[in-house]
Amino acid sequence: MTTETEMESIQLFSLASRQAEWLSVRQTVISGNIANANTPGFRAKDVAPFDAVLQNTQLPMKATNPLHFTNSTTESYMVEQKVNEGSATQLSGNSVELADEMMKQGSIKRDYDLNAAVVKAFNKMILMTVRKG
Repeated sequence: MTTETEMESIQLFSLASRQAEWLSVRQTVISGNIANANTPGFRAKDVAPFDAVLQNTQLPMKATNPLHFTNSTTESYMVEQKVNEGSATQLSGNSVELADEMMKQGSIKRDYDLNAAVVKAFNKMILMTVRKG
């Protein structure tokens, strides 16, 4: 039977949990953008990319080839950073572009579905090895 210390060495679950948390935060921020689409002076926000979050965690990523992961100089993880800086601002001063926000929501959904599918498959694989062992 798998012990708790053996499960700690499997970082996939920790990584998936961290990404799910990041996706939740991003969904909240994007939903706030959509909710404030008609608020005068509101500036659209987003979160730092997930690879930037990984740079600041205790989960070191391993690569079998030096080209698999590259070091990025992305700023540290920020819950909300301004986006759409280069896009046209409406007369009201609002910078929310609903089409862009809806595309971001679709991307969040796809990323969440992929995250859940990978965790489910990995969990099933572990359970199969425990039952055989």
